[in-house]
Amino acid sequence: MARRKNTFWNRNKFKFSGLILVLPIYFLYQSLQPPEFPPMWDEKTIGPFKVAIQPLNNEPPYAHHDDWVKDFSAYVNQGEVRNIRQGYVNIGTSAIPLQELEQDDVGILHGSELLQHVHAIAPQTFSAEQRVWVTLQTWDGDVYQGNWELPANWLK
Repeated sequence: MARRKNTFWNRNKFKFSGLILVLPIYFLYQSLQPPEFPPMWDEKTIGPFKVAIQPLNNEPPYAHHDDWVKDFSAYVNQGEVRNIRQGYVNIGTSAIPLQELEQDDVGILHGSELLQHVHAIAPQTFSAEQRVWVTLQTWDGDVYQGNWELPANWLK
């Protein structure tokens, strides 16, 4: 009968096997922990709607296809979401005209009545004169705009 050598590997390989089985459980637990979002920004009145936005993180914009974008959640607290024909969000010195926004699919508000999400059109870096602009169009054709100042920790 063959004898196994008393090596480090032979003494401890079952411990390594157990570790390999336990590590996925740890990583699954870590991935299930909800992230901490920055605080929601003040609610603004935009036409007949009251809208509050919340950035998903405090990171700089990221490249999304051919555009730079920053992710936001938008909450329509007053007014019906179904009365909004289209909504856009961009970051800049002024709001992008609606005719120009309609040419692309970036910056569109989308989601449910409880929460709207948007990949806001953004420059690669932020400056003090830029703002977050929300443009809403109702089914009547009325266009409303509102804006928020950028937080100081986003400016360079």
